[in-house]
Amino acid sequence: MSALEKIYGVHAVEALLRHHPKRVKQVWLAENRSDPRVKVLVELAAQSRVPVGQAERRELDAWVDGVHQGVVAEVSPSQVWGEAMLEELLDRAEGPPLLLVLDGVTDPHNLGACLRSADAAGALAVIVPKDKSATLTPAVRKVACGAAEVIPLVAVTNLARTLEKLQQRGLWIVGTAGEAEVEIYQQDMTGPTVLVMGAEGKGMRRLTREHCDYLVHLPMAGSVSSLNVSVATGVCLFEVLRQRRAKALK
Repeated sequence: MSALEKIYGVHAVEALLRHHPKRVKQVWLAENRSDPRVKVLVELAAQSRVPVGQAERRELDAWVDGVHQGVVAEVSPSQVWGEAMLEELLDRAEGPPLLLVLDGVTDPHNLGACLRSADAAGALAVIVPKDKSATLTPAVRKVACGAAEVIPLVAVTNLARTLEKLQQRGLWIVGTAGEAEVEIYQQDMTGPTVLVMGAEGKGMRRLTREHCDYLVHLPMAGSVSSLNVSVATGVCLFEVLRQRRAKALK
């Protein structure tokens, strides 16, 4: 049992049961919880012959470090993809691909929120460096609300080299920087695009910045000078989606 991970939260566990049921070995529910959301989990578990047990809420509290909502699943270890996954995704892409790069985002909650936004905006994958970056954890999965189970997280050894390979495949690298002269709303992102977001507080690293084809910024109308990285990522991703839908309607 020690090799198993404990994933918690209704959305995260439901997404696992829907998309990767073979990874789920056991679902635990808080005693006396029988609301409609839990009934859906029980039905999904039954379809895949995943056992469902009950435990006292204090037991669940001891198992996980987070708000579990009375739902905990024991699952086989998380899958973080390698660089070869990018080639496969791009080969299968229909229409101009969109990739999200997070250059050194270390906060699990920010990573989870970015995964959720990336999935909602239609990105093919989220790319992170292997070192000094958050990775898939139960907390990330909880914040992602199921997106971590459907959008690939790709960890690469050398981010600059990965960006070069993506450029060679015809993708344009658009980096975000507060001092950039061009607003994101002025940048055409309807073609094959890699959107690069920098780390919390530090922005992109120098080598990452040097590999960008374009630099853009989000205009700020208030007194604060920047947004949380997950909020900024959501705004940028949905600007890409807006542009692409507008082009498709022409």
